[in-house]
This record gives sequence, C-alpha cells and structure tokens, in this order.
Amino acid sequence: MAEAGPKLSGAQRAAIFLLGVGEESAASIMRHMEPREVQRVGEAMTSLVGVSDDQLTEVLGEFNTKAGSINPLGLGASDFAKRVMVQALGEDKANSMLAKVMPGKAKTRGIEALKWMDPASVAAIISEEHPQIMAIVLASLDEEQAADVLSELPKELHSDLMLRIAKLEMIDPAAMEELDKVLEKQLGRASKTPPRAVNGLTSAAAIMNNVDADMEVSVMEALRESDADTTDKIAELMFVFDDLMDLDDRGMQRLIREISVDTLVVALKGVDDQLQEKFFGNMSSRAADMLREDLDAKGPMKLTEVESAQKEILASAKQLADEGELMIGKGGDDFV
Repeated sequence: MAEAGPKLSGAQRAAIFLLGVGEESAASIMRHMEPREVQRVGEAMTSLVGVSDDQLTEVLGEFNTKAGSINPLGLGASDFAKRVMVQALGEDKANSMLAKVMPGKAKTRGIEALKWMDPASVAAIISEEHPQIMAIVLASLDEEQAADVLSELPKELHSDLMLRIAKLEMIDPAAMEELDKVLEKQLGRASKTPPRAVNGLTSAAAIMNNVDADMEVSVMEALRESDADTTDKIAELMFVFDDLMDLDDRGMQRLIREISVDTLVVALKGVDDQLQEKFFGNMSSRAADMLREDLDAKGPMKLTEVESAQKEILASAKQLADEGELMIGKGGDDFV
C-alpha cells in the first residue's frame, strides 16, 4: 500500500496527481518537466501500489487549493514573453534578446539534450575536451546529474574542474559557441548561443553537496591546496546535515513529515545531542520517545549508511526549499 497522506513525498503526490488526471493530461504535463523531475516522478509512480480514493481526493484537493491561490496575471509571464518574441523575431534573435532581459534563462538545445543522458555518456562526450569546456557543461547541468558526471571523470581532474566552476561568472559568447561545436560534433546539434550568466560558486557548492563523502573530502582538500580562499567560499555555501539546526520549528516539522522513521533513525546515529534534540523537540512526545527507543536499539551502523541517509534527508530539505515550504541556508536571506 502507498503511504498515508502526511507521509507522502512531493514526488509521490505528483505521481498520484498525474495518475488522477489521466494519460493524455499527464503526458502533456510531463513534457514541461525537467529531466530529473521526470525521473523522480517516474520512480514514484512505479513505487505506488494500491492508491486509495482518500489519497487521490486529498492530493487533488491540495492541488486545487494551491492553484486557486495563484494570481493568473503573474503566472508564466516569462514563457509568454519568450513565445511572443520567438514569433516576432525568430528563434535566434529572440534567444539573443532574452539573454539580455532574462539573464541565465535562455537554454541551448545541446545542454538540454545532455540533461536526458546518463552520467557515463555525458562524461564520455566531454572527457576529451578542454577543462574549461567541461566546467561549463557541468555548471549547466542539474547539480545531481553534474555530481554523477563528475564521479565518472578522472579523479585528477576533479579539483581543477570544481575550481573552474567556482570562478565562473559570465560565459562569453565565444565559449558558448565552442561548447555548441563540441555538442554538434557529438550529438549532431548546433545553435547560436547568447552569453549565459553563471553563479559559479553556487554551482560548485551544489555539485559538492551531491557527491559521496569520500569524494567530497578528497576534492575539497585538493581545492584548498590550489586556492584556499575559493575553497572557503564554496564550503560556506554547502548545505550539510548540521545546517538543519538553523531550520525554524515550522520548517523542521514540515521536513519530518517528509521523511520516513527508518531513514531518520539511521541519519541520527552519531550526530551530536543538540541536533538530535532539534528533531525530538519538533515531534509529538510519543513519536519522540519511540524514536529514542529505536536509536538506542539500533546497533552499530556503517558510516556510509549514515551519510547516505543524511543525504536523503538533505535532498528532501532542498526539494521543500525549492517548493517554498521551508528556508535553508547560512545567510539570513539565502534560499537554497
């Protein structure tokens, strides 16, 4: 059976919604989703068994409530602008103009194609290219995919690539043209591309948040030897498990509803008492007591298992932050 309503993840709720609207509507909706979103929702669909009428009613009702609170005048304004400009100016001129009025929004067809490929294939495509081209590609991918691609590349390149990514600010047209030539050679695609604004430090931190613990340590150590100042800036932007202490009570309670008890038990093994109490204090007394008992009864755990559970919880926190349901970050006005 699928989990009870409050314990359903965002991906599971999306999967139930798509199942509820039928194949044709679901297909139309998924055409507008990013590759990673399609993957997460697809995995959630395959994991759902025996969705109840109550669950479907709850999810559709939640969607109706949220959709009713959105001002339609502000919805999709950027997409509207793009469609109008493409019709008026043609795709190439429109993309160039959009790069000026909507920095970072214009997409290249080549990069979009890479987003649908598996990490090993992307790594194979860029592995023979100049490190700066490799860095541009990684910074343009979803951070999870970029982390997976980085893992497929030779270890001796890792710190150099992360340093290059961290120092990216604006990718000039010549670099984008060179990138498109690479993609044309490998994918048979080419397009004239405008400049693209890039927050290199944020991209580097996001990628490092998604690599495994051993790789994170080795890359950060190598980075520090090359450029300690940039390494410190990346570290400041990275979101780690201890940063959950900065969540307010409402955000912590929302996060707890999103994660399973089994995952939480593993993730809390070995963390300091203060962070454990942060979780306990945002649960009912009965739930907190049961969690304490489970922790006490849990035998020694492999560090890799604990880190995996913590990364799963951090991924949930980031997803909720992206959906505007909680705020994470080390700065007062920072959202991740």
